[in-house]
Amino acid sequence: MQSKKISLKQYIQYFVTAVRGKEQNFTSGSIRRAVFMLSIPMIMEMLMESIFAIVDIMYVSKVSVNAVATIGLTESVVTLVYAVAIGLSMAATAIVARRVGEQDIQGASIAAVQVIFIGILISIGISAIGIIYPKEILGLMGGAPDLIEEGYGYTQILLGGNITITLLFLINAIFRGAGDASVAMWALVLSNGLNIILDPIFIFGFGPVPAFGVEGAAIATTIGRGTAVVFQLAILFIGYSKIKIGLKDLVIRIGVMLNLIKVSLGGIGQFLIGTSSWVILMRIMSEFGSEVLAGYTIAIRVMLFTLMPAWGMSNAAATLVGQNLGAQKPDRAEQSVWKTGKYSAIFMGIVSIIYLVFAPQIIAMFNTAPDVVKYGSLCLRVIAAGYIFYGYGMVVINSFNGAGDTTTPTWINFVCFWLLQLPFAYVMAIILDFGPAGVFWAITLAEVLIAIVSIILFKKGRWKSVKV
Repeated sequence: MQSKKISLKQYIQYFVTAVRGKEQNFTSGSIRRAVFMLSIPMIMEMLMESIFAIVDIMYVSKVSVNAVATIGLTESVVTLVYAVAIGLSMAATAIVARRVGEQDIQGASIAAVQVIFIGILISIGISAIGIIYPKEILGLMGGAPDLIEEGYGYTQILLGGNITITLLFLINAIFRGAGDASVAMWALVLSNGLNIILDPIFIFGFGPVPAFGVEGAAIATTIGRGTAVVFQLAILFIGYSKIKIGLKDLVIRIGVMLNLIKVSLGGIGQFLIGTSSWVILMRIMSEFGSEVLAGYTIAIRVMLFTLMPAWGMSNAAATLVGQNLGAQKPDRAEQSVWKTGKYSAIFMGIVSIIYLVFAPQIIAMFNTAPDVVKYGSLCLRVIAAGYIFYGYGMVVINSFNGAGDTTTPTWINFVCFWLLQLPFAYVMAIILDFGPAGVFWAITLAEVLIAIVSIILFKKGRWKSVKV
């Protein structure tokens, strides 16, 4: 009895230490403890992101079905155009973690500055396209004329202010690589906390603030995330994090920048393949009308709520791999991945049971239109059937990235998404007339295959010899 009390007390102490960010070196000691200490702030960080996604869609669903569909179409495009920045964030985490494992904190700080510079350049190009062509973007995605007219302002504002989103996740990738997961967590707590408060004010109006409708969601997001970026930069310059930046560091270093770009190329290709497949799936779904599209969008948002904690664990695995490879401990890096994968699979298995049993009730919380509930709940149930594989595969794939091996996941994504998922979805949904269910089963099949292939390749161990 006494040992249980001590164990519980220790876990509470670990939790408090993890949230405070007191521990940042994970190359020695208990692997289970390291996974716990890194995963807790990353899971809380991702939970905040998914809670905002849920609250945001709840508010927007009260505006109109078109408003919900607009968010679905816009987010598909946003993830596609952010592919370069997300690939860069993979490189940032891998390189910063490796430098920290080597005890080269100055090298990690130099890499951080170059990541921020590249992120700013990327954002400028995306902003120009988003501000000038919002209607054309929604049109290309299959949006109906009335949807485009109602929702193009959301697309314009979100893409126009994308620097806030780009820098938010790039700088958080730097913090994660350094082991400062708690700083990344508090940045998203600030960002999404403000979003949740500002969403109803700008969507429905309050006092002198007029009702902007779906545009208000984009305004709230831009303000909330912009505030968090200011917080992140303050942490970097003040020096609370392990990574500290001074004015003398604000110079362009071509060699470091090219190395970042080189490592990020695999991540860019990896994400481009994955997100372009989601864009095409969304385009196929748009053939079945706004209500089906809205149900699909709500289901994806709901799934994000439970995918984010699994992503948190996969990010923890990536940091552990990078730091332990830097410390010349490849076996410890591998053990970290298997343990984290097991925890993620258990968590996702529990969630899948909830979705399989309560899918209609969950979707009806957001919208009660019969087709929205029907297809949204079908989406939840079909995709949840592969959740255990998804949870394990997510950890293993991100561990390749943490090692700096972004090429292997790129090829896995290419085969599973482009050569399998997309043809299967089109044939099943359109040619064989299975409708939206064909798309949902294509998603599940691809994720199961990704998990199996990634585990087989990870066991070969080639990722241990990658240099970054």
